[in-house]
Amino acid sequence: MDFYEKLPTDFLIAFYDEMIKNIEKGLLTKNMYYELGLLISVASNRGITLEQPCDFAQIMDQKDLDDFIQFTHNVT
Repeated sequence: MDFYEKLPTDFLIAFYDEMIKNIEKGLLTKNMYYELGLLISVASNRGITLEQPCDFAQIMDQKDLDDFIQFTHNVT
């Protein structure tokens, strides 16, 4: 999470766009969805709304993602 928090906003959005393109191509693993969740969370903290992919809820358990985000906040 710390990595995404340090990125300038334009880089954060560009990284999000690349991840979405890879999702559309079917190139992401379940672990990458956790990264996408972190990225969306950081953007949200900056007041930027980034949409989740349509299959995000099917692949990710929201409680697991929330726990993971909380864990990353406690580590730093």
